Amino acid sequence: MMRLDIQVQPIRPNMTAPPVSEVIIIEEIQVDDENDEKGVIALVCINRPNKLNALNSDIVSGLKAMCSWAESQNEIRLVIIKGAEPLLPEEGKRAKPNAFVAGADISEFTGKKSDDIRQSFKDNAWEAIWNLSKPTIAMIDGFTLGGGLEVACSCDIRMASSRSKFGTPEISLGLIPGGGGTQRLSHLIGYGKALELVLSGEMLSANEALKVGLVNHVYEPEELLEATLKLARGIASKSPHTLKIGKKVVRASLELPISEGVALEAEEFAQLFDTEDKEIGVEAFLNRTNPNWKGK
Repeated sequence: MMRLDIQVQPIRPNMTAPPVSEVIIIEEIQVDDENDEKGVIALVCINRPNKLNALNSDIVSGLKAMCSWAESQNEIRLVIIKGAEPLLPEEGKRAKPNAFVAGADISEFTGKKSDDIRQSFKDNAWEAIWNLSKPTIAMIDGFTLGGGLEVACSCDIRMASSRSKFGTPEISLGLIPGGGGTQRLSHLIGYGKALELVLSGEMLSANEALKVGLVNHVYEPEELLEATLKLARGIASKSPHTLKIGKKVVRASLELPISEGVALEAEEFAQLFDTEDKEIGVEAFLNRTNPNWKGK
């Protein structure tokens, strides 16, 4: 198996330490190994491998805290979310499969009524991820089901391994997706395919997910981290301010009529001409040098 040499930096003195959690582990990876002033990528691991990283209240709280922290840290350029790899099995036991997030922890559904659920959805992890102004990538290796698929759909980009599986099995519990799945799936893969998944509960293979537009790329498992970091570093090396504006305007296309979206794009484009980073970028292009972004 190919091993990737990743330079992981400790929390910098001018950064607030990430929230401490056993189920959410955060590592910093330099955007540029030769220049630690270029910022960092937050590699976020959902760490509940004995339960296929199934979402419970601790993970939901940890993801919300992570999002608040990442948004507040200027050094964080991009967030990658992944699931923990399965633990080595005990002697005589079968190994668990790989999973990004294999759904919600169904044991927490017992005894819950509508008022309980409404309260929990007033401030949830899916919307916290969706509302991050910084780019997000879901690095998916294995089962991505139910609430886990909704975590992936809340990210901006999805990179998957060839052994990944995707689905919304809630229908088998007498439920439907509740974390934005019906809406974001429809935008990603279209009405008909989204409805088929929601109503059937069947799963898509990685290649099927790629074909319908649910994921951006598919790689072999041993290539996934390297490919994800290559894309992440390429994105994170751009102007932090311009990345936020680009995400904001593309996201607006999901909600605005096209005429309003085009007008918004034109206005945001014009406003970027008043930023330092526009001057830095143009000068670097003309002089064939690397830009040193100011983030404003």
